[in-house]
Amino acid sequence: MTLKITVDQSPTPTLKLVGRLDTDTAPQLDAELNKVLARKGIKRLVFDLSGLDYLSSAGIRCFVRARKGIEPGGGTVAILNPQPGVRKVLDIVKAIPAKGIFASVAELDEYLDAIQQQVRDQ
Repeated sequence: MTLKITVDQSPTPTLKLVGRLDTDTAPQLDAELNKVLARKGIKRLVFDLSGLDYLSSAGIRCFVRARKGIEPGGGTVAILNPQPGVRKVLDIVKAIPAKGIFASVAELDEYLDAIQQQVRDQ
């Protein structure tokens, strides 16, 4: 199986992944990440994994690379809708902190609203 990547270039870029993220397909995601990370001022990056069937260590390295590109500037990388098998891999290796994995768009929106409220209250 291959990897299909759809990139929403809104202020919060979302990369929707469908298929397998493994040694063969990770370079494809790396190429898309290069484009996204080259944009200035990105504070949030979302990976929608609702269509991802398989995740290997090569795929995890892509997520870690995204975190290294976003988080030093105060940004956040979030994982949305991981399938049970993919979520188990993420939980085992702790590539993304538990607070960065969301079961739905509504849960992610609630989290982002809370963060915005904290910023306003400061």
